[in-house]
Amino acid sequence: MAVKNKFKLFAIVGISFSVVSLLGHLLVANYSAGEIIQHIATADGIYQIGQKFRHRKLWGSVQSLEALQPCANPRNVYPVPRDHNGFLYAKIYGGFDHVRSSICDLVAVSRMLNATLIIPEIQESLQSKGISSKFKSFSYVYNEEQFIAALSNDVVILKSLPDNLKRERKMKKYPTFSIRYSASPSFYINEVLPKLKLSKVVGLLIADGGCLESILPKDMGEYQRLRCRVAFHALQFRPEIRAVGNLMVARLRASGRPYLAFHPGLTRDVLAFHGCSELFQDVHAEILQYRRKQMIKHGIIHGNLSMDSMAQKRKGLCPLMPEEVGLLLRAMGYPSDTVIYLAGAETFGGQRTLIPLRAMYPNLVDRTLLCSKKELSILLGSESPIPSHLPNPPPQRTKEQLIREWNRAGPRPRPLPPPPARPFYQHEKEGWYGWIAENETEPEPSLMDMRVQAHKMIWNAIDYFVSVEADVFFPGFHDDGSGWPDFSSLVMGHRLYQMSASRTFRPDRKTIVNLLDKIKDKQYHPKQNWTILVRQHLNDSLGIKGLIFAAEKSKPNSFISHPLPECSCRAASKPSEVPNPVIGSGGRILYGDEETCPDWLSRGLQLVVPDSTDMKDESEDLPELEPYFGQQEQDSGDGNSGEMSRHSEQDEEMDPED
Repeated sequence: MAVKNKFKLFAIVGISFSVVSLLGHLLVANYSAGEIIQHIATADGIYQIGQKFRHRKLWGSVQSLEALQPCANPRNVYPVPRDHNGFLYAKIYGGFDHVRSSICDLVAVSRMLNATLIIPEIQESLQSKGISSKFKSFSYVYNEEQFIAALSNDVVILKSLPDNLKRERKMKKYPTFSIRYSASPSFYINEVLPKLKLSKVVGLLIADGGCLESILPKDMGEYQRLRCRVAFHALQFRPEIRAVGNLMVARLRASGRPYLAFHPGLTRDVLAFHGCSELFQDVHAEILQYRRKQMIKHGIIHGNLSMDSMAQKRKGLCPLMPEEVGLLLRAMGYPSDTVIYLAGAETFGGQRTLIPLRAMYPNLVDRTLLCSKKELSILLGSESPIPSHLPNPPPQRTKEQLIREWNRAGPRPRPLPPPPARPFYQHEKEGWYGWIAENETEPEPSLMDMRVQAHKMIWNAIDYFVSVEADVFFPGFHDDGSGWPDFSSLVMGHRLYQMSASRTFRPDRKTIVNLLDKIKDKQYHPKQNWTILVRQHLNDSLGIKGLIFAAEKSKPNSFISHPLPECSCRAASKPSEVPNPVIGSGGRILYGDEETCPDWLSRGLQLVVPDSTDMKDESEDLPELEPYFGQQEQDSGDGNSGEMSRHSEQDEEMDPED
């Protein structure tokens, strides 16, 4: 009996010591976790959206830019001239970016010449055979009635020339000018205006994405504001495109969560122009080299065929790869379930290039995932079928013929195509690039190729609409210095005008590439100080520093990519809130010269008071560092947690044996 009592006593003492030890460990753990707990986001830093939380510093507006408001109304007396000098018609060549930029310049030129503008002809849709007769030329993308009505106080616009002038135009009786990119106002006054007064009709051929220089003299500020009225008010997409765009935005926000729009900028011409072919492999690199060779032949490029692609990339001349953008978004703190909309009708390299980004962010969607084929086909209208009597393909060559041609072939752009001993995979022959597996020269575009090019105008219009409305926009490539307008820059300019405080990243690719080089061997597990540097740079790009940088680089190439300060006003309640102007090289004002908003606009803004008293400037208060990379390190060694959602269409460019 005594032995049993002793055992009970020992058991009670042991349990007591265990409880005391457990309490002691809990107290020690709670004390030591104090430094970690202080990094957890507080309730003030997040707000509820449905059943999800949204971090203000990842999705909220940029407080330092909230005073900037859109204001493109004329500042002075600006009546429409009664007597015009004649009619001005134009043919615009190029894709969506070139057309949109050219139309803005064309309206300003028409006002400058005091000419009646005929709605411009978009050649991309006119060159395609058998597309919808309902939507053609300008109306293929834009709303003609809205365009005419919105500019009724600026320029007289007609849908077509009078009948008698149409006949004479067909007989080529009127002078036409092939306008070089970024022509000066003096060119139009001295060269075009005399011809216009003499013949009463003049035609312009615009091919490079802009027919008027970006930065006009200060006394021509009204022409700059006219460009803004064209780009952001008059150029409205036709109702069918707007309806599908609104539908896609609603579906992206259906769960009550915000979404981020990302445009890779990986287009064939951009990559070839800057010598970025070595960023790709196999047939893709050779396609880019062939395209670069053609550009050199036509005088578009004055340089060597072979370029050091990595050196070009370190100069900031190549687009960021989708994988690199995924790493940047992770460093910023965007969680893996973030909804990302992929914009752009062309992504060179196809789905293979997007695999790393999709692994990091499975909710990567595009228009084909948000809309059914029927919903998208409505935008195209009724199209006639492609005729079946297409030219026969070239005869197949034997293995011996291929070997002889291989031995006779001279030096080719690297990497060389696979030798005849290895058969071509099917994915190397299919698609618009399949010619390079069989021929030395690119064939003439087929009827289907031309129709696809016309369709890209509509797909880019939808992506433009969705990108402008996005909560956050991240460009993979913008403002390359070539002078060509690009999709991302146009979106950034529209967002800057329409909602200046929206979160629009303006990264300096040269800085980003230098940062990525530092973690080349540990991309998925970088050190904490690297993450801080990335956040510092990207947060700076959102605010005033980013606008100053854009004013130095973007505005000299495209005014509507950076319409400040001419097309904005400042709603400052106190004189101390008005910043001192920032002056750049040549005495040009980069930031801070906006006029005070008119009373009617200021009174309207007072009705909406943003709750931003607890927020500081993005460049001063960075988001708290969350253990995102550390969590990935515990979950899996490859930095990918969770199952990757698959694209609805399989990658046609991947070969299972490659």
